Amino acid sequence: MVMTDNGESKTSAWNTPDFRPDLAFPKLTEEMVGRLRSYGREETLPANVPLFTHGERQVDMFVVLDGEVDVSLPTANGESKIIAHHQRLDFSGELNLLTSQGSLVEARTVKESHLLRIPRNELQKLMRAEGDIANLITSATIWRRIGILGEETSGIVLMGHANDAETTELQRFLIRNNYPHRIVEVPAEEVSLSDDDLSDHESRLPAVILSDSRTLHRPTITQLADELGITELPDPEMIYDVTVVGAGPSGLAAAVYAASEGLCTIVVESTAPGGQAGTSSKIENYLGFPTGISGQRLASRAQLQALKFGVRFAISRETITAEQVDGIHKLTLAGGIPVRSRSVVVASGAQYRKLSVENYGQFENCGIYYAATAMESAFCREKEVIVVGGGNSAGRAAIFLSGIAKHVHHIVRGKSLASTMSQYLISRIESSSHITLYTQSEIVKLEGRSSLECVTWIDRKTGESIVKPIGSVFAMIGAEPNSGWLFGTVRLDKKGFILTGGTDGFESTPYATSVPGMFAVGDVRSKSVKRVASAVGEGSVVISDVHSYLADHRNNFAAEPNSALAALRSASAAATPQT
Repeated sequence: MVMTDNGESKTSAWNTPDFRPDLAFPKLTEEMVGRLRSYGREETLPANVPLFTHGERQVDMFVVLDGEVDVSLPTANGESKIIAHHQRLDFSGELNLLTSQGSLVEARTVKESHLLRIPRNELQKLMRAEGDIANLITSATIWRRIGILGEETSGIVLMGHANDAETTELQRFLIRNNYPHRIVEVPAEEVSLSDDDLSDHESRLPAVILSDSRTLHRPTITQLADELGITELPDPEMIYDVTVVGAGPSGLAAAVYAASEGLCTIVVESTAPGGQAGTSSKIENYLGFPTGISGQRLASRAQLQALKFGVRFAISRETITAEQVDGIHKLTLAGGIPVRSRSVVVASGAQYRKLSVENYGQFENCGIYYAATAMESAFCREKEVIVVGGGNSAGRAAIFLSGIAKHVHHIVRGKSLASTMSQYLISRIESSSHITLYTQSEIVKLEGRSSLECVTWIDRKTGESIVKPIGSVFAMIGAEPNSGWLFGTVRLDKKGFILTGGTDGFESTPYATSVPGMFAVGDVRSKSVKRVASAVGEGSVVISDVHSYLADHRNNFAAEPNSALAALRSASAAATPQT
């Protein structure tokens, strides 16, 4: 129950632990409403009129000036559950106000109501111009999504076998993109998804049941992202000011700074915001978070900042090629989707290296994992697990899993952790009775049927082989740059990392590549410091280089008919970026 300013009660059905109804349902002030009127139009609607329906995209925001509006969530039995009751000075909408996702809820007038409708295009202007209101809306949408995530009947249904690789991949995608869902495990002996007899049952799992009762059988990540509206496809007619490739810490920082400074920005990301950092259970040495913060939470907050400033996100889209024609960069995404942009910030990061063990690929996502988060830890409770790697990511994983698994076997090829891992992590590993460190060791054999069941590793010092019935291995042995799509376009070093600065860079800036208007930041850049804080710093600083490049080339861009910012109006183009 939420109390309004005049003492009336406002019912909320959300009882999720740690849910903050005061933050989810803040009231606007009369002064705020006065400012909002210039962005919308007033309407008077009779009772029982839907304002927007479940699944509808690009919904408008409604402010209740007089009357009542109920917000309801569809339930598994086809009915609906009222989760919020809006009255005077309340406003509608949750996280989908800032994205292209379909609405997870529906809203309907309870009685004749006088409302202020703010169309989506005007809402975007509002979020840029009215800082205090934008912050209020952003905070409310976050907490409302948290409430929806806590509802047992919300979102889509993912059906599949336990520890199945495809099911795990889909679940990880939904979790990392904060999309509400329920998992329904189907026993291996089951022969149908429903009462219907499906002879090809195995080939139809995993399955995703959508809110409109349609079923997607074995969807790809891209198909699911498009169906749910998690991705926002680029406009082929638009010439963006900045295209950021990669949504790790450096890419998200670049997007936030670019958009907040008025540049039309799109982010292209192959999986989910956060990059490798997004898979970290806890980052404790990032400035400003003395008790640590999970990689996913950090990524989610950064994405919300970007959304608030109007950044578009093309999620689940890999970049295939890049070329520069007449000063405009043309990127081609998977599926032949074109993106045209005046400048490009490459923040595509790195991909995890794989162990050189026979039949390794057979157990990926069904025994071998590259992240140690709450999702993966569910497979490890009270079981022995292995962590491979000597870097900070491996150290964090070992410590996190030691509180969940029966025991953690930490395997490294080096003689010690001293040269590769932060001392605070080394101290915790050495003092833990639930972690055993094996130096100068490596895995040589993996065994199992449908999933990993047994692991053999060898101690190179003694030649001793150790065999354990282990079903979960966390491989964190470093990474290789995601730069293959740039081969032949920009200069790379011998390992495939992008060379920046020097004689090959634009005005010798630290982040410019050998192609004018294309910059590189974060882990994909040669000689970069592989730390989250460094990546964020590079992503924020590079936008000053982008501004300089766009300002110096504004005369070339002025002739373009599809200028996103009216040919970089000289006042904004010449302005010094502010923090």
